[in-house]
Amino acid sequence: MLPTELLSFGVKAGVVQPRLLKPNPTNTALIARLTELFEASVGRKRFELTEELKTLEEGRRDVRALRGLAHILSGDHSVFATGGVLSPGLVRSRVFELSQAHPPARWRRADILEQAARSLGADPEEVSEALYADLPDQQTLIDFEAPDPQTLLDRFNLAQAQGLLYRAYSLIITARRNEPARYKQLISYVKFFGLMVTVEGDASYGFTLTMDGPTSLFGGTTRYGLSLAKFLPALLHVTQWDLSAALKPRKDLAWVDPKDDEWSFQLTSEDGYVSHYPPPKEYDSALESGFADRFLKLDTPWLLEREVDLVPVPGGVIIPDFRLLHPDGRSVLLEIVGYWRPEYLTKKFERLGKSGRTDVIVAVSERLNLDKAGVKITSMTDHLLYFKGVLDPKRVLELAEKLARQPTESGAWKRSG
Repeated sequence: MLPTELLSFGVKAGVVQPRLLKPNPTNTALIARLTELFEASVGRKRFELTEELKTLEEGRRDVRALRGLAHILSGDHSVFATGGVLSPGLVRSRVFELSQAHPPARWRRADILEQAARSLGADPEEVSEALYADLPDQQTLIDFEAPDPQTLLDRFNLAQAQGLLYRAYSLIITARRNEPARYKQLISYVKFFGLMVTVEGDASYGFTLTMDGPTSLFGGTTRYGLSLAKFLPALLHVTQWDLSAALKPRKDLAWVDPKDDEWSFQLTSEDGYVSHYPPPKEYDSALESGFADRFLKLDTPWLLEREVDLVPVPGGVIIPDFRLLHPDGRSVLLEIVGYWRPEYLTKKFERLGKSGRTDVIVAVSERLNLDKAGVKITSMTDHLLYFKGVLDPKRVLELAEKLARQPTESGAWKRSG
């Protein structure tokens, strides 16, 4: 991501707009020049590359764009390493000891380096090289992999949007009517990045996710803002959403209206940003993928669906792993619980019990040892299915036949049997 000083944006009527780079001849030529410079710098020190970049900046009007692109090339496409075989920390310690033991009037730098070299079994030149070899500007560029120009432009533009979320103190995402799997994806990302969220809505019309940001929760620290920024590339893998963020204005900028108390930043899934994160896996765990493989080998009219709606429950939502669907219209939801904290399990079963749902199977690994973990299950006991090692789909189908619901003529649901 780009540091604050490299962000480029404008503000109009309180709405923030990042300044994005387009694939025009000027930017394409700049990327080509930067790529050539990095390729020619392999084997050289970082400070030498920095000096070359400063020379390239002379007389240019797009200095901030140049620095931003170079920042991404240095961080994402370059490998810097400390050269030499001697430990810089050990060398500095030895040189410092010798310097303290001998008065400067009697010992020259060359003498101290020579004595340090003898004690370390090295040459004085190697000792001199190693003294500060671990400092960033003394590291050597040992590898550079040039990205495609459009890939670099996409990464730069996304970094601009990410940088604005550093200062967010409120974030609202509206997930419009969507593929069910995309809902699950979205909630999974929220949990993965440690974001605190309130979820409202339903699968028919969409969900609204409200997240507090760093300013409201942690007195302005950017730690939570960093999580929001890291979350954005993951969000791009989800289709059909709108994002609205409230930001704290940058009072350190001279052109900012001092009367501004809040800025707004708006994004949608149609804005054209491209994620550099790999696409999500089809299954969240080996337990799920293994169960799906075994289910497909059965001779049964039941179908196994991966894309399952979020199920609203008191205090939030649950995201079943699968839906089992019979040709006669009956269906049942399956949640596989493999490895979770006791507090999480207790809360999950409480919510399921309060939801009034009768069409949910909860498969729990016996490895969890719920009693020992202090998890007390007082509801949904008829819906529990314990398993060892792997989950047998035949046992799941047996319970599904007991619990599955089918639609009535009125559109309501009724238990089978």
